[in-house]
Amino acid sequence: MIITSRANPLIKEIASLSEKKFRKQAGLYLVEGTKPVKECIAAGCDIEKIVCTADNEKTFSGAVVVSDGVFKSISSEKTPQGALAVVKMPQTPLRKPEGCCLLLDCLQDPGNLGTVIRTANAAGYEEIYLINCADPYSPKAVRASMSGIFFVKLFSGSCGEILSLLEDVPLICADMDGENIFGFIPPERHCLCIGNEGSGISREVFSKSAYSVKIPMRGTCESLNAAVSAGIAMYALKNNIK
Repeated sequence: MIITSRANPLIKEIASLSEKKFRKQAGLYLVEGTKPVKECIAAGCDIEKIVCTADNEKTFSGAVVVSDGVFKSISSEKTPQGALAVVKMPQTPLRKPEGCCLLLDCLQDPGNLGTVIRTANAAGYEEIYLINCADPYSPKAVRASMSGIFFVKLFSGSCGEILSLLEDVPLICADMDGENIFGFIPPERHCLCIGNEGSGISREVFSKSAYSVKIPMRGTCESLNAAVSAGIAMYALKNNIK
């Protein structure tokens, strides 16, 4: 049976997950696109249901099938691929990191956040601590993470809670007045801190930092995008560990 009405209770529930408050209430988020849904399945994520159009019914056995018009009404994509998964958010109680980790301090752009998650997964920073950041489970952030969100652990908390957990881990802050990152030898276990797109690292986090590092730039460039800076810094630090 194909669902053809936007007033269907399931469709209304899925449509509500485009808003943060409803994602939080339900503990669910959306993964959209044929490839991301396949990767979500392969990663062993806790998928509540898969919804697709008739074109994708054979690809996703057991999926809820909806009309093209209904799918467009629940999609956040400009050109929907006709497949999405409703996924349970992982329950990750705050804990100390086991290896090298990231602290994202008030990163507000969901595209930047998703890109950092994507790069962190690639570079091997599996634990990411979030202080007053954009919602990592928003459609834009999930899309920008390019499936990286399935393979990292996200911990959200207050500044005090997270700094307390990281008190035994050297904090390395990205800062314009820091040491040249390409000559810096980091501790084997460390936490790289990336700040807000406009104002950088907060005073509270910076005051706890053991080191500050910068990415050298030509005088004609004032700053780098936060996600680009994070990517360069993650690889530079991992490469410089002796």
